[in-house]
Amino acid sequence: MDHPGNQPAICGNEQAIEEAMNRATPVFLPETNLRLEKIQSCFAVALHMHQPLIPTGEGGELISNLDNMFRTGDEYNAGVFADCYGRCGSLVPELAGAGHNPRVMLDYSGQLLYGLAKMGKKDVLDRMRPLACDPAMRRHAEWLGTMWGHAVAPSTPPPDYKLHMRAWQHEFAALYGLDALARVRGFSPPEMHLPNHPDVSYEYIKALRDTGYRWLLVQEHTVEAAEGSNFNDRHIPYRLMAKNSQGEEVSIIALIKTQGSDTKLVAQMQPYYEAKGQSPRTISGISIPPIVTQIGDGENGGVMMNEFPPCFKQTMAQVGTGGTVAVNGTEYIELIEKTGLTGDKLPALRPAGQGFVLSRIKTWAPGAAEKAIAEIKKENPNFAMDGGSWTNDRSWVSGYDNVLSPMNKLSADFHTAFGPSPDTRDGRYQEALFLLLTSQTSCFRYWGQGAWTDYAKTIIARGDALMRARA
Repeated sequence: MDHPGNQPAICGNEQAIEEAMNRATPVFLPETNLRLEKIQSCFAVALHMHQPLIPTGEGGELISNLDNMFRTGDEYNAGVFADCYGRCGSLVPELAGAGHNPRVMLDYSGQLLYGLAKMGKKDVLDRMRPLACDPAMRRHAEWLGTMWGHAVAPSTPPPDYKLHMRAWQHEFAALYGLDALARVRGFSPPEMHLPNHPDVSYEYIKALRDTGYRWLLVQEHTVEAAEGSNFNDRHIPYRLMAKNSQGEEVSIIALIKTQGSDTKLVAQMQPYYEAKGQSPRTISGISIPPIVTQIGDGENGGVMMNEFPPCFKQTMAQVGTGGTVAVNGTEYIELIEKTGLTGDKLPALRPAGQGFVLSRIKTWAPGAAEKAIAEIKKENPNFAMDGGSWTNDRSWVSGYDNVLSPMNKLSADFHTAFGPSPDTRDGRYQEALFLLLTSQTSCFRYWGQGAWTDYAKTIIARGDALMRARA
């Protein structure tokens, strides 16, 4: 699959994408040099990278915010950011070439990947290519899937979940190929945001499973123990469950990100030092090493730009294949599954606060969860089911009705216009999908009212005009 350059590669090859994502063979197990019997504990670090698309190009063209930085006199910072997006493509081969055993997980939004391609940053994309395609390098890095438009789940219309997930898969495959995509088994939620409304979380996890993902990262305070389980250990894998109003259940493996939003945790390799004090756990009669998992913005802040590279190199030069080791998420899961510890044997979690709602449901039927929530709000007007993220001081819902209402209308109009079985190769569909997914970027509800919400309104207005023209 080739990337079309100025046009986003977000749809049109669904069958090939689905086949790649549904390959059943392990991807890290045949290549890993790690053996569980030699491991006391593990740590995993992930870097999150994102740049939104904004309507600031010539004639209001949608361009990467990184491109906008280059165009508006912020070339120095833009150059530093661009280097951050490609630096693991140098750090990992350097360490591996010196005989070390580095590991890193990579979460690049689809908008960032598209923006880099559109602005001609082939050097950055090619610098990262070995970590996706080279058999000698790819076992050291794991690419994580995410929402193409960096959309936070609780404030994104559920029918659009799969559109974002598939769009990212298209984008990644267009850049690095279907074989590289087939190695993508884990998912990194934007802003570590997990919906907790029973019906919404069910649709979210079902969409993950339907698009081929095997596991996802979750923030520790966004989940709670399900019946019959406990959540007193943040350093083991879990089975994340969701149950909707009709009593239907779906689950997926979850790895726990501990603590809140703090780039120093990754920049200074905190997971390594915490893992050194850990020892094996026994789950369902099987002994496994624990895992300490962290993710941080890979480019924002001085610690990530200046402290991360030397700390990463120093730490990865210290670890080997025994004792406390670096792993990637899928590598860890495939290793423990080889022992017989499959997902159905893991302790169960559910989104935080969900048990309070589910306990109120007497009859499982459409709308039952919403009815239970309404009853709870009568008793406690402050009760909310907005989900949770890696920080509790920001909402992607409250105060943004002037963006969310038209965004939701655009989504409804899109699905009405194109129906349940659209021709995804049709140019009008592709353009409408591009505007829809771009309008849902979390950045448009992160910086408060002003320029960023105006960007969203501009993009939504274009989508509305396209829908009216189709009608």
